[in-house]
Amino acid sequence: MQTMTLKARSDHDGILKLEIPTNLPDSEVEIVLVMHAHASEALDEMGYPLGYFEETYGSFADEPLERNQPL
Repeated sequence: MQTMTLKARSDHDGILKLEIPTNLPDSEVEIVLVMHAHASEALDEMGYPLGYFEETYGSFADEPLERNQPL
């Protein structure tokens, strides 16, 4: 059994066409398809996900970064 994760886009009629290499020529295969909509993240005017800075600000407060001194 082989598991794959793919992203694809349906056409304007809502039809999704998949071509999946199997390395099993002239064979019968069983396919299990689980499909869910991929929600696009909303971005701010600079291209960052909304809330990015609010969620990450101060994340290194307990572990400050140290800069190596040049040789």
